[in-house]
Amino acid sequence: MSADHIHAPDAPGFKLDPRVVGAFARFAGGFWRGTTSKSAWALTLGLAACLLLSTGATVAMNHWNRWFFDSLEARNVEDVTSSVFVFFLIVVAMAAVGVGIVLTRETLQVRWRAWLVEHLVARWLGKQRFYHLNVTGKEPPNPEYRISDDTRWATEPLVDLGIGLVLAVAGAAAFISILWTVGGSITFDPGFGPVTIPAYMVWVALAYGIIASGLMLWVGAPLVGYVGRKNEAEGYFRFGMMRIRDNAESVALMQGARYEQAVLGRLYDTVVARWMAIVWQHGHLTWITNSSGPMIPVVPLLFAAPKYLSGELSLGQVTQLAAAFIQVQIAISWVVDNYNRVAEWYASARRVIDIVTASDAIDGDIAAQAGLKPAHGPEIAMEDVAVADGNGRPLMSCANLTVKPGESVHISGESSTGKSVLVRVLAGLWPRSRGTLTLPADAHVMIAPQKSYLPLGSLKGALLYPEPNLEASDTELIAALERVGLGQLKGRLSEVARWDQVLSNGERQRLAVARLLIHKPDIIVLDDALSALDETAQATLLGRLKADLPKATMISLGQRLSSATNHDRHYVLERDGEAACLVPLGPALARAT
Repeated sequence: MSADHIHAPDAPGFKLDPRVVGAFARFAGGFWRGTTSKSAWALTLGLAACLLLSTGATVAMNHWNRWFFDSLEARNVEDVTSSVFVFFLIVVAMAAVGVGIVLTRETLQVRWRAWLVEHLVARWLGKQRFYHLNVTGKEPPNPEYRISDDTRWATEPLVDLGIGLVLAVAGAAAFISILWTVGGSITFDPGFGPVTIPAYMVWVALAYGIIASGLMLWVGAPLVGYVGRKNEAEGYFRFGMMRIRDNAESVALMQGARYEQAVLGRLYDTVVARWMAIVWQHGHLTWITNSSGPMIPVVPLLFAAPKYLSGELSLGQVTQLAAAFIQVQIAISWVVDNYNRVAEWYASARRVIDIVTASDAIDGDIAAQAGLKPAHGPEIAMEDVAVADGNGRPLMSCANLTVKPGESVHISGESSTGKSVLVRVLAGLWPRSRGTLTLPADAHVMIAPQKSYLPLGSLKGALLYPEPNLEASDTELIAALERVGLGQLKGRLSEVARWDQVLSNGERQRLAVARLLIHKPDIIVLDDALSALDETAQATLLGRLKADLPKATMISLGQRLSSATNHDRHYVLERDGEAACLVPLGPALARAT
C-alpha cells in the first residue's frame, strides 16, 4: 500500500542561530534566579569546586608520573616505594572528587529540568494558550514531545558540556604551563644559523590541536542541520502513533490498521533516511578522528626525543610532557569532540524555545484581535456581539442576550449556525469578536461540552476536575453519581483507568452533570451536553440540576427544540446570509415546537 502523500515536516534552513541560544539562556537561566536561585547556585558552585579539585588531582598525577619514572631510571628504591604510597592517596582523592562530581552534576540536571518543565507547562497552559495555539494553527508540532523529551536533551547535555568546558579550560591552563616550564626551548640549525624556539612544546601542541580541530569543524558543520531534521521526523512519528492510540476505536471500526501501518512506515522511513545522513556525516568525521587520534601520544615523544637523546630531558620529564601534551589536545579538541552533542543540544533547545516564542506571540495576536468589551453586572448580557473567523469572515451578528440570575435559557440552531462559537465567546476563547459581554463579578462558570473530558487518573479525580483541591467527601461524590444514574460506579471511586474509554458517551455526559452537582457553579453552560441521552433522561438530568442548584444561571445550547420546555426562555440561531443571528422565541411557540 502506497503512502507517498504522507511525509514528516522538514526543518529547512536549520543552522546554529545565536538568537536561539540567547533566548534559551534567558528563559532557562531563570533557574538561577528567583526562588530556586540559592539551591541552583549552591549546586553550580559545588560542581565547579569539584571540577577544579579534579583538575588538581590530574595535575598531581602528572607530576607523580615524572617522579615515578625518574625514580625508576635512578633505581632509587626508597623513592619508588614512597611514590607507590602517594599514588594510592591520589587515587583515593580522585575517587572522592568523582563522587562529588556525580552527585552535584546529576542533582543539578534533575532540578534544572524539573524547573524547566514546570515553567514550560505553565506558559503553555496559562491563559489558555494551548487552545489558541491549536485553533490558530500556530502551535509548534508535537508540543508534548518537546516538553517531555526535549527538555531533557536541552538540559542534561548542557550540564555535561559545561563540565567538559570547565575541565578543558582548567586543564589547558595547567598543562600548557607544564609544557612551557618542563619542555623549555629548543635550538636547531636549519642551514643559515642556529634558531631558538622558546616553549616549543606549547607551539607544537597548539598547532596540532588547531589543525585537527579546524578540520573537524569544517567537515562536521552540517551535523547541526542533520540532527535538527532527524529530531523533527522522530517527533512527528511519535505524534502519529499517539493519534492512532487516541482514536483506536474509530480506526478499528473503519478497519484502518493497514492504512495507519502504511502511514507509520512512511514516517519512519523519513526518520531512517535522516538518521542515515547523520551516519554518513559521522563516517566523514571518523576519517579525521581515526587519523589524528593515534598520532596524539606519538607526536610529543617525537618532538621531545632530540632533547632526551642529548640528555637535556630525563625519562620522567619526557613522560610528563607526553601526558601534558595529550591533556592539552583533549582541552583544545573539546568543541570538536562534543560537536555532535552540541548539535543535538541546540536542536532540542530550539524546539523548546519554539514553544516559548509561540506562547509569547499568541498573547500579542489575541490582544490585537480582541474587540469584545468585558463588563460586570448582576446578570449575563450580550450586547451587539458579532463574531468572525480567523480570516475575518463573519460568523455571527446581532447577538443580543440577557439572562437573569437563576434563569434558564435554551438556545437552539441547526448544525454550523454557530452554537459552539457562542460558547467560546462566553468562555472568552474567541478573540475575533466585538460588542459587550457582561458577566457577574467573580462568578464561578462551568461549561459542559458535548464530549465530556475525563482526565487521567481515578474516577474521583474525574469528578473533582478541574479543581484538584476541591473539598468534597466520598459520600458527596457517591450521592452525585446516584443522582445522575451512575450509582453502579460508587464502588470504583479510587480505581485508576482510562475512563474516557471505559464509559460510553451517555455515561460520560451523566458524569459531567454529576461534576456540576459537586462543584455547584454560579453559571452553567451546556453545549449540547446531553445529546447522547434520550429526551426523558435529558429532562430528568435538567430537573436534577434545577433542583440541586436553584440559584445557578443556566444557558443550554443544542439542536433539539424539544427540550425548550425545560427552560424559562428560548432563542434560535438563524442563518442570515453568511452570519447567524440570535433570535428570541416566545414561550408558546417554543412549547408548540
